[in-house]
Amino acid sequence: MIRVENLVKRHGALEILKGISVDVKKGDVHSIIGPSGGGKSTFLRCVNGLEEFQGGAVQVGELVLRPGMNARKDARLLQNVRRQEGFVFQQFNLFPHLTVLGNVIEAPVHVLKMKREEAVAKARVLLGRVGLGMKEDAYPRNLSGGQQQRVAIARALVMEPEAILFDEPTSALDPVMAGEILSLMTDLAEDGQTMIVVTHSMGFARNAASQVHVFAGGYDVEYGPPEEVFGDPKHETTRAFLKQTAKD
Repeated sequence: MIRVENLVKRHGALEILKGISVDVKKGDVHSIIGPSGGGKSTFLRCVNGLEEFQGGAVQVGELVLRPGMNARKDARLLQNVRRQEGFVFQQFNLFPHLTVLGNVIEAPVHVLKMKREEAVAKARVLLGRVGLGMKEDAYPRNLSGGQQQRVAIARALVMEPEAILFDEPTSALDPVMAGEILSLMTDLAEDGQTMIVVTHSMGFARNAASQVHVFAGGYDVEYGPPEEVFGDPKHETTRAFLKQTAKD
């Protein structure tokens, strides 16, 4: 479903990603963990076409992103990629002037040209699924951080993406709210939703992921099933990182 081959990303002379390759099949959940500055969020943004990259390729279904793409020239391709890949950000990125329902139906109505009544019906089902059925008329400012993140997840799901990319979706939340979001994400994983998740939650990576990747210094230094990465880590970076997270 998503194939990343030898992805290279540079900021000037600084190389952020140094030839990363990942294959994601339908129904897979890939968790990306590792120390700060390893390129985790940058990788997700390149996979979604939010950042240009300098080497390699990203294939999403039949669509291919390559180096040197231009946001204006390649706008249609990028839009089609993002229809197939939902993105849930750290900071929710809701429209403050729209209600919960308005935020969820915005893209189906204006991007997919879905009839408003159909989009509303679909949005209400999804808001019920994420536990916000009674909040459709509320504005983001009246919601907790956890509730705002659930709206963001419903907004991604309403587009029926082939995969959803999560960029540290609980980093701005307190432990209770984070737990609620991770529980919802686990439910999505169990339902077969394809996901790539950059996360600080070792519990989610261990229990919900089908593959775990450890990013450090721009490399995917170790990857495999969670029982191998957590139970018998081979790379010194992985061992040091897991030892540190256990202390935290």
